[in-house]
Amino acid sequence: MSLPQSRNSLCKLSPESEVIQQQISSLSGRDLQLWSITLLLLVVLSAGLSAVIAPGLEWMPERVHEQVRYLPQLFFGLISLIVLFNVYIISQKRELNATRKALVQELIFNERLEGLTLIDPLTQLFNRRALDQMLSKEIVRANRQGSNLTLLMIDVDRFKSINERLGPVVGDQYLTETAQLLKATFRGSDMIFRYGGDEFLVVMPETTEDQADRAVRRLSDELERWNLENKLQCELSISWGLASHVVGTSITDILQSVSRKLFMKKHKMIPVF
Repeated sequence: MSLPQSRNSLCKLSPESEVIQQQISSLSGRDLQLWSITLLLLVVLSAGLSAVIAPGLEWMPERVHEQVRYLPQLFFGLISLIVLFNVYIISQKRELNATRKALVQELIFNERLEGLTLIDPLTQLFNRRALDQMLSKEIVRANRQGSNLTLLMIDVDRFKSINERLGPVVGDQYLTETAQLLKATFRGSDMIFRYGGDEFLVVMPETTEDQADRAVRRLSDELERWNLENKLQCELSISWGLASHVVGTSITDILQSVSRKLFMKKHKMIPVF
């Protein structure tokens, strides 16, 4: 199951990216300015040339031969001016293109960095920052449409003991294996987060608590199969709690509810209400 990276909550640009896009847009204005200067120069040169030659041709034909003597110098100066101006325009265009290329590369880098900061580097699941963005949108949608939304919080049992006895490398292996089991079990529309430490959170839109409970049973079966196949030094086991969203409640309310249910179930304080 692939992570739903294309969700709308991830499409919003960061402030840094927005600034870069504004700078790229301003470069288009500089392009227009250069073309305007070029056009204005051509109009001025044409008007100046007409002012020099036209009066002599129209009113004083006898001066035409006299003015013809200066035409080579006039055209030489005109061509030199045009060449110099073209050199200036070309250098400015190159500078603009180089600036635009650098800004585009910076924009791509920032957007990639922004995306990376939403992913936990160890488990490759969404992190708490992504949770803040994505869960709020799901709650707004559930409140507006009155649709079902269920949260599942999972805790790796005895993780502190595993870390202390077997070392952090093995502890990290247990976390990554748990993440892989979660990704293999839940739907593509479900959002899986590393909530913190050895805790994971699964956000299941359009899902009732009974439907989520069936998914948890599938996860238990997968976990049992995984333990039989891998036979690590310490069996991988998990505890979990389920909580359904109630219309009108906030992110804090539902997170506290699912966290409380996990705690009660983990410490055998059942039944859980």
